Amino acid sequence: MRPPDFDKRRYRLSPELCEAAITLGVLALLAVVVAVLISRITPDDVPAPPPSPQPLIGAIPEDPDRDSLELVRRPMLQLPPQAVQPQPLSTDSAGPVITIPRTQQQAGRWIPSSTPGTPEGALAQLASLDETALRGADPATYTRGFTEQSESGAPPADDTGLHALLRSLRTSAGLNPAGMVPGLTADYDVVQGQIKGTAERGNVVVACVLGQYSVDYRGQTVTAGIGDCQALRWNGREWRIAATPLAAPAPNAWPGSADAVAAGYRELREG
Repeated sequence: MRPPDFDKRRYRLSPELCEAAITLGVLALLAVVVAVLISRITPDDVPAPPPSPQPLIGAIPEDPDRDSLELVRRPMLQLPPQAVQPQPLSTDSAGPVITIPRTQQQAGRWIPSSTPGTPEGALAQLASLDETALRGADPATYTRGFTEQSESGAPPADDTGLHALLRSLRTSAGLNPAGMVPGLTADYDVVQGQIKGTAERGNVVVACVLGQYSVDYRGQTVTAGIGDCQALRWNGREWRIAATPLAAPAPNAWPGSADAVAAGYRELREG
C-alpha cells in the first residue's frame, strides 16, 4: 500500500533515467550474477564422496547407479569471482584438443542434436543446448531448451546454475522476469570443455562446457567466462539431461586463461 503522501509525479523516473538505470543494471549484471552464482555454491551444496542418501532434486530411478551418483556429486574446482573476467590467455593447456561431432537439426526439435553415443557426443550436445537456450538471456527460453533436452525425472531447469544466472540478470537490470527486451541481446559461445567422467558403462556422462557469455544492451557489452556441467544419459538415439541429481557446479573462468587450464578445461574443435 502506498503511503498517504505519495506523489506519483515526484517519484516517476524520466525515460532517460529509466534507460540509464537499465543500462547500468545490464553493465553490472555479470559481476552481480556471477557472484550470486558462485555464492550459492557452498560446501553444503556439494556433498563429498562417497555419496550417501540425501533428498534429491527431481525424481531419479529407484535403483540409481552409485557410480553415477558419485560422479555427479563429486565437487569441481571452484575459482574466485574475478576468474570470469577477460584476461590474458595461458600458453599452457590441460590436455589435447577435444574433437566434438557437429550437431544437426532434427525435424520437430528445437535444440540441434548430437547423435554419437560417445562422451564427445555428450559434450557436443551440452554445448548445443547452452548456446541455443541462452540466447536473449531469457529464463523462459532456457527452461524450454533444458526441458526439451531432458529425460523424464531429470531436475527442473529452475534449479540449475544457468537459470539462476538469468534470473539474477533480469533482477539486477530491472527487467521483466521473462520475455524479449528491445535492445538486449545475449550470446553464449562455447570454446572449451571437459569430460568429468562416465558411468553406467558409458551411458551416463558428466560433461562440462566453458564459454564466453556476452550481453549487449544498445551497443554496450559485458562479457564473462561461464561454465556449465550437466549429467547426460544416452538412450540409444540421443543424449538427454539425466534423471540424476544436478551435477556439481562447474568452474567459472575466462576461456583459455590460467584459471581455465587449472580447472581442466580443454579446447574444443568440431570435427
